[in-house]
Amino acid sequence: MKKPRLSKKAYVIGLDLGGSSVKCVALDEEGTERQRLNIAFDARKAMSWARAVASAVRQVKKKQKTGPSWIGISAPGLAASDGRSIAYMPGRLRGLEGFIWSEYLGMKKPVPVLNDAQAALLGEAWIGAGSGCKDLAMVTLGTGVGGAAMVNGELLRGHIGRAGHLGHTSLDPNGPPDVCGAPGSLEVAMGNCTIKERSKGKFNTTHALIAAHLKGDEFASEVWLTSVKALAAALCSFINILDPQRIIIGGGIARAGAALFEPLEKFLAPMEWRPGGHRCEIVPAQLGEMAGAFGAARNAILQAEASA
Repeated sequence: MKKPRLSKKAYVIGLDLGGSSVKCVALDEEGTERQRLNIAFDARKAMSWARAVASAVRQVKKKQKTGPSWIGISAPGLAASDGRSIAYMPGRLRGLEGFIWSEYLGMKKPVPVLNDAQAALLGEAWIGAGSGCKDLAMVTLGTGVGGAAMVNGELLRGHIGRAGHLGHTSLDPNGPPDVCGAPGSLEVAMGNCTIKERSKGKFNTTHALIAAHLKGDEFASEVWLTSVKALAAALCSFINILDPQRIIIGGGIARAGAALFEPLEKFLAPMEWRPGGHRCEIVPAQLGEMAGAFGAARNAILQAEASA
């Protein structure tokens, strides 16, 4: 298969569409960054997210003094089977479902679309914490809990694109349902979306909970460590199901650093099946909030290679 090559002046744009902003990177073929942008939008205004993406592309074109060779999009929801749009994204970003980006952005070449968590893993596997690994899983800890998996160098997508939604793993069949209906899921146990319920109204954010835990608040420590133990149990299951070389932990909660990773290792050690002493590596993400944009760019390059 002939690999398409970019000229020295050519580049690829990766865009990650979030709930209130668009993150954008311009890269060369090897992943070297030329430019980055973060453009906020008001999700209450119709199609504001689309206009923010278009604005990001215009700004990059202006600074780079030429158009991109390829553009890739990362967005929440399930990508369509043809990879040209998001097929299913209920409740948010009205108009996103079925929206064809290549037509909107005036690109003659297809603009591939990828689920945001899958894109984040693809970015980390390319030039981040998963570099050099073919078997990976990623868990993102934030308002919700996202996830993605890679097996033998290929993103795990499944029959309709649901594969890798690790946050919706059920840990308690008698627990409350999450947004996808999974009872007592990892998202329920760890996501910032449930912190008020888990802390009996004492804390509004997980960051505040962790700060209190570090100051010796016994109640905060109980709530936090219970959540971390749930995460360890989920990782144990992912290891047994996927057998990854490495699991990457990202998202805002992962910035807690040692307050997360030290108790996580303590809880995981007796749970993990370690044949021959082999341990799955648990590491923090490296690309931060731009991981999805890097992954979207990488996906655009890979799709171009596949069609060459």
